[in-house]
Amino acid sequence: MRFPEPDVPPGATPLGTRLRELATAAPAAPAVSDGDEVLTRAELGVRTDRLARAFAARGVGRGDLVSIALGNVVAHVACSVAAWKVGAVPQPLPARMPAGEREAVLAVADPALVVGLPGSDLDAVELDRCLQEGDAAPLPDVVGPSWKAPTSGGSTGRPKVIVAGQAACTEHVLARADGLRIDRSPSGVFLATAPLHHNAPYMFSLMALLQGHHVVLMQRFDAARALELVGSRRVTWLYLVPTMMGRMLRLPEADWDAADLSSLRTALHVGAPCPPEVKRGWLARLPAPEILLELYAGTESQASAMIDGRDWLAHPGSVGRVTRGQVRVCDDDGRVCPPGVTGELWMRPEGAPTYHYLGASPRSLDGWESLGDMGRFDDEGYLYLADRRADMIVVGGANVYPAEVEAALLAHPEVADAVVVGIPDADLGRVVRAVVQPADGAAPGLAERLPADLADRLAHHKIPRVVELVDHPLRDDAGKVRRAAM
Repeated sequence: MRFPEPDVPPGATPLGTRLRELATAAPAAPAVSDGDEVLTRAELGVRTDRLARAFAARGVGRGDLVSIALGNVVAHVACSVAAWKVGAVPQPLPARMPAGEREAVLAVADPALVVGLPGSDLDAVELDRCLQEGDAAPLPDVVGPSWKAPTSGGSTGRPKVIVAGQAACTEHVLARADGLRIDRSPSGVFLATAPLHHNAPYMFSLMALLQGHHVVLMQRFDAARALELVGSRRVTWLYLVPTMMGRMLRLPEADWDAADLSSLRTALHVGAPCPPEVKRGWLARLPAPEILLELYAGTESQASAMIDGRDWLAHPGSVGRVTRGQVRVCDDDGRVCPPGVTGELWMRPEGAPTYHYLGASPRSLDGWESLGDMGRFDDEGYLYLADRRADMIVVGGANVYPAEVEAALLAHPEVADAVVVGIPDADLGRVVRAVVQPADGAAPGLAERLPADLADRLAHHKIPRVVELVDHPLRDDAGKVRRAAM
C-alpha cells in the first residue's frame, strides 16, 4: 500500500453495495446519461459488475489505481464504479493530454490499469465490449482504501496524485456532502457541466450518484444548452465555474426569459474567483439568492469555506465563513495576521487526514498546510481571497493581485475574458501584462484604450502596461488557466 489505510467504521457499506441497494429500490430510475446514452440504475449495476470482473481478470485488486482517460460519457462513471467493486481507486485523467504530460502523470500514479487511451490496457473498443458482454455476477463486497485519486499540476506544473483520505464506503463519502446544502432528496438531478478529469465535477458527480440522483453529463459545455437542460431535465443542482457563468450571462435575454429554473435548488460554483459582476448577474436571474452557493476548498480538502448569495450580498467579495477544518492567515514569518491584513492561508483538518500525495510533499508548518493561497479575514470571520503567492506580482515593491485586475477587465463591456501575469521590467522589477479575449463586437483599438479605461478602477501600478489581444478562449471548460503558459 502506497498510502495509509483510513479507519473504516464497523459494518461500513461498500460503495458498490450502496449502488446495488439503490438499484433494488428503483431499478428503472435513470442513474447517468450523457446526451447519447442513458443507463438506469439496474443497467449500471449489470454493466459495472461485468467491468469489475474484467478489471479483476487483468490483475486489478484492492488498493490499486485505475487511470480513466475518457470524456464526459457514461462509461467514465461506470469505470469508477467498477474500480470500487474490486476495491481499487479510480484516478481520472484528461481524454486528451500531451504525451509527455500523460507519461509524467502515469509515472507518478503507477496504475494497475489504464482505461481509454489508444493502445492502453483497456482501450475504448475493448472497454465497450467488457461493458456489453461477459459474466455479470456481482463480486464479493469490498471497501477500498480510497474513493478517488484525481491529479493536479497546481502552480508548479509538476504532476501529483491526490489520494482522498476517505475509504470507499458510503459512510465516509456521503459525510463529505454534509453541510454543502446540496440536494439530498432521492429524486434529485445533478448537471455536470465540466470535464470529469477535474476534481470538483468528478467528486460531485459521484456524490450525486451515491445519493441516488440522476447524473446528467455534458459531453462539452455549451452555455445555451446548459440553461436549457436545467428546465428540460428538471435539474435540482448543478456545478459551475465562473467562466461558464459569464458565458451563460452573455446569452440573449430571450434565452433567459425562456429558461425554466423552478426546479433548481443549488447552483454550486467552485474552482476560481468569481467576478462581482458575474455573481450579481446570476443573483438577479435566480429565483432566490440562497440558491447560488460558492465553495472554497482545495482538492486536498483540509478545510473549506462557503457562502450563499444572500450572505454574499451582505459581504460582497467574500467566500464565506470556514465550515470545515481550520484556516488561519499568517505573514511571511508565520505570525497570525489580525483581521483585515492579507497573508498566506494555512489550513488543517479536524480529525483524520483528508488526503495523501503521490509524487509530492505538502508545504507544512507545525501541523498546518498551505496551498499557496493568499487572503484575509474580516472582523466577523468572513474570508476574502487574494491570489496564490506564486501568482502575485510585485510592481516596484507594491503587491498586485491578478484577480483584482482581471475583475476590472471583465467589467469592461468589450472584454470577454482576461488573464493577468507579471513580466520583467528593468525599472520596476515586474509590471502587469494582460492577455485579453475581446467580446463579440468589440471596437478596434481595444488594446490601446483599455489602460485608460481602467484608470478609474485601478491604482496606477495595477494598470496593465502591456495588453495583448487573442482570438481564442483563455481558460478550459473547467475555468482553469496555466498562468505560466501565458
